[in-house]
This record gives sequence, C-alpha cells and structure tokens, in this order.
Amino acid sequence: MEDTLVHQGRSLSARPALFWSQRTPQSWSRITMTSVWRFLLAILLIGRLNLGQDEYGEVDDGAVDGVDEGEVVLEEELQGQAEEPSKPDERHPCAFWMGGVPGTPGHSGHPGRDGRDGLDGPKGDKGDTGDPGDKGEPGDTGQTGATGPRGFPGTPGLKGARGENALSYHSAFSVGLSSMVPSTNVPIRFNKFFYNQQHHYDDVSGKFRCSIPGVYYFTYHLTVYTNDVKVSLYRNDKTVMFTYDQYQERDVDQASGSVVLKLEAGDEVWLQVYGEEKVGGVYADNNNDSTFSGFLLYPDIQETAKRRR
Repeated sequence: MEDTLVHQGRSLSARPALFWSQRTPQSWSRITMTSVWRFLLAILLIGRLNLGQDEYGEVDDGAVDGVDEGEVVLEEELQGQAEEPSKPDERHPCAFWMGGVPGTPGHSGHPGRDGRDGLDGPKGDKGDTGDPGDKGEPGDTGQTGATGPRGFPGTPGLKGARGENALSYHSAFSVGLSSMVPSTNVPIRFNKFFYNQQHHYDDVSGKFRCSIPGVYYFTYHLTVYTNDVKVSLYRNDKTVMFTYDQYQERDVDQASGSVVLKLEAGDEVWLQVYGEEKVGGVYADNNNDSTFSGFLLYPDIQETAKRRR
C-alpha cells in the first residue's frame, strides 16, 4: 500500500523504466487508440479555428452602414485575435507534446464600404469675376404700358407760309330789269346793275359766267303783272329749277326762287321765260323791280390752285 502511494505521487519522467516495463499488449492498444483520437481532435480544432477566421473576415454589408467608429475598432481587434493561433489548454498536459501543425492563413476579408460624408468645410474666399458672356437674343416685345400723364405744352412752331389772298376768291353780282321782258325762251337780259364789280355777269348775253370754281348761291325775285309767269333757271343749257305764278287781275304779284350750285370754271347760269308769251308776265318799272343775284359761298381750293400753276 505504501509502495502504491509512492508510485502514484511521482511523475512519469522520474520512473520511465518502471513505466514502460509494466505495460501489457492491452495497454499498448489503449495508448495507440488514445493517440489517434487526440490527433483527430487536434485536426478538428485546427479546422474550426480556420472556420472562425473566415467568419470574422466576412462582415455583413447591411451591418457596416449602422456601426460607428467604436464598433469598427472592436471588430478589428476581434479579427486580429481570430488570426492568432489559439493557445493550448493548460489543463491538458498532452497539449504541449501533442500540438498539431499550424493551419494555413485565412483569406483576406472583403473591403468595407465607404464611410459617411464628413462635415462641410468652411466657406472659401470669393473667386475672381468671370468674363462677360455673349449677348443674348432680343426678347419678345412687351405689352403696351398705361397712358402717362399729359405733358406740358410744347413751344410754338415756326410761322407758316402766307396763304392765298381771300380777296382773290370774291365773285358776286346783283342785277335788275328796267322794263317788261319782251320775249320768251331766251335768257332774260338784266340791264340794271346793283353790284357787278368782278364783271362775272354779262348784260349782253344775260348770263353769269363762273371764273372761280366753288359753291354758289343764286336767288331771284320777279314782279308778276298782266300775265302768268313761268321761269326756269339754267346751267349750261340744262334746266335746274322752275317757278310758276298765276296772275290775279288788277293785282301785282311776286315770283321768287333760290338754289345752291357747285360750279366749275367756265359754267354759265341764267334765267329765262319758259313757254309762250302768255306766261311771260315778268314786269318792271320805276316802282316795281325784278332782280337776279348770285355770289360765291366758298371756292374749291384744289381746283383753283391747279388753275394758278
């Protein structure tokens, strides 16, 4: 019993001869199987170690976005620890002399994603002014603006050229009879002159001849006695108007008429008894007059200017 205790308290290295001499074939078989299992166990541990290195190297793409700088440092430390070979467990004495062959280094991990954008830097200095650009095309015409306030009166213009003399456009006449009309169907020759300064009425032919083109006014007042009266006013051999008055026995009557005509230079106007002698009762004496008058209202300036050229 004492020898057994002493034997158990000593190490194998202290008594090697005794250790190997006491082994039977069965003991050698157990030792061989144990060594084989330990060798397989070592190979299995080395494989798991390599697998752990690969797992530490592969980082989930979705997890990288949410980590901060502290997590990245911690991950690098863990990866460094994974790359180091695991230390043998000191509790097992066989680990020192049954250590396996070191495994092959693991593959490099995938590059991590780009980090977050940094904060904006301070505003830089203002750059130099660039060269002027090309002139653009004219834009569309804008809408007409509102009417502005009325301006001050302008300065008077230059005095215009002198116009035509108004006296040069005068044309008028007024004539009468001194006796009864002797015949019919011919111009009545008025031989008593009240006004004929321009001599536009001809007492020989009994006609007014137009010298200034324009608008004229003609009127006549005739004394009716002894017979009925029917007179007509002519312009260039065409009847313009008629006047008829029926004589009342033992009574003196009046026949009159008036008209406005536009005449051209050279036109002629006159009065004449229209019909037979029984309607030729135009009368005049010292106490009763029969008159024929006409005058220019306004000239036709354009026609007059052409004639002056």
